[in-house]
Amino acid sequence: MNETESALKERIKELTCLYEVSSIIANSDYELVEDTLKAIAFSLKKAFQYPKKTNVLIDCESIKIATNDFLDKDLKISSTINIFNTERGKLEVYLEKSKAQHINFLREEKQLLDSVALKIGSLLERIEIQKNEISLKRQMEHADRLNILGKITAGISHELNTPLANILGFGELLREDLKSNKKAVSDLDKIIQNAIFSREVVKKLMFFACEMPQEMKLIDLIPSIHNAIKLLDATFKKEQVNYELKIFEDELFLRADQIQMTQILFNLLINAIYFSPKNSMITIEAYSTKSDIVLKISDQGSGFKKTDLDRVFQPFFTTKPHGEGTGLGLSVVHGIVASHKGSIVAKNNNPDKGALFIIKLPINK
Repeated sequence: MNETESALKERIKELTCLYEVSSIIANSDYELVEDTLKAIAFSLKKAFQYPKKTNVLIDCESIKIATNDFLDKDLKISSTINIFNTERGKLEVYLEKSKAQHINFLREEKQLLDSVALKIGSLLERIEIQKNEISLKRQMEHADRLNILGKITAGISHELNTPLANILGFGELLREDLKSNKKAVSDLDKIIQNAIFSREVVKKLMFFACEMPQEMKLIDLIPSIHNAIKLLDATFKKEQVNYELKIFEDELFLRADQIQMTQILFNLLINAIYFSPKNSMITIEAYSTKSDIVLKISDQGSGFKKTDLDRVFQPFFTTKPHGEGTGLGLSVVHGIVASHKGSIVAKNNNPDKGALFIIKLPINK
């Protein structure tokens, strides 16, 4: 084969490679990105002058694909993989050294490598955009569900308030009339106690639906944090759980309802204590940014299952055993935060395990 034919053959291989890579990318599934990159690597390997002596490495983010082992002493050419104009990886081709001195990379092979690196960068950009779109869609769907639940629970709360008030009122009047009948009084006490419990559930539903009246004023969050911890001091000791307070500022002022701020902290801490192993640590951290007060509460428990993360703020959802929780505590927290135009996020606290809640409340002085 003469030199012209040989050069033509190499150009055909390179063009075939570019066509194959484009086809692989066009039909790729972002959930199978490693398989896609592996197919690209082997397609690129075939396009080089000495495919049996050529090995390809794609090293980008947490993904590393190699067609075979290679040695540092091998000849190498490299191209960067850029995602959104930022270098995020590399595409390298290694050529096994030979005793024959004439074996080397062709100039066109470096051009091919640059073209494939560009295509890989475009693929990973597209995958990142798809992931962000899916994440945003899930967040919007979650917000819509919570909004609908808020409206439903507000309606239910208003409907239940009047009959519960009547049950309590008439129950207490009847108790007074029957005070000489111990058996009747005992039964009425049970009715009254259950009505009071039901009223508290309704109150929590109204908190979730942002229907409770607020007294918004300029407050310092630090005393609310200390107050919530003080309220739970006996519980911390009883459950043998420790806590660590990380506040490095003298004051954290924001416009909020002080009682509701204490309720947020109380509910999150009581939840953290429940799921904390003995002698473990709960961390309470608070600090300010230019626009927000940030509050973080983390524990060292088992954390969340992936399937539960989207449901933690839904009313009546609980991972506690039956009879140990109403599933309204975190819903109340969400409702209060939403009514203060803030945000709350629940996630797993890696690498220490456990749950992490991050609340951002606008300062709005």
